[in-house]
Amino acid sequence: MDVVETSIPEVLIIEPKVYGDSRGFFLEAFRADRYAASRLPAAFVQDNISRSVQGVLRGLHLQNPKSQGKLVSVLRGRVLDVAIDVRRGSPTFGKHVTVELSDENRRQFWIPRGFAHGFLVLSESADVFYKCDEYYSPADEITIRWNDQAIGIQWGIDTPQLSPRDASAPLLADVKGLPVYGKT
Repeated sequence: MDVVETSIPEVLIIEPKVYGDSRGFFLEAFRADRYAASRLPAAFVQDNISRSVQGVLRGLHLQNPKSQGKLVSVLRGRVLDVAIDVRRGSPTFGKHVTVELSDENRRQFWIPRGFAHGFLVLSESADVFYKCDEYYSPADEITIRWNDQAIGIQWGIDTPQLSPRDASAPLLADVKGLPVYGKT
């Protein structure tokens, strides 16, 4: 696998080696020793799959204090995936990294603890798969407004389909209980 560094050192793009021929393809989607050598957790405790239609934007979400790291990939379709550093005191606080994930490029996106996550479905529909290093905890959920100008994500859409919770999310500056840099 190739590990691609991003503008935020903790956020990584993983490009698994794909072995293909006329019958199809094979790839190792996760191998603990290789991922641990690349600064990713060797232990994940929960796998999630979501299916969404084109124009759906999910996010921006995180948990605190029971933070989650997520290894995200797309099983079917294409999404614009985003990680935002929301750790108070971090030198990259409020900065984000975007990557296109698809069933064609087979990329994975490592979103560490202390980062908010969101994605926009670019294809007719998309199945997004993510491995989490902590259990989902509704009591620890935090949502940040998807189009917060202080973050400045270029989604390429003005009116995505949003859940009621995402549509009414506060700006980053108004969010209480964010993680603290060095403590996630």
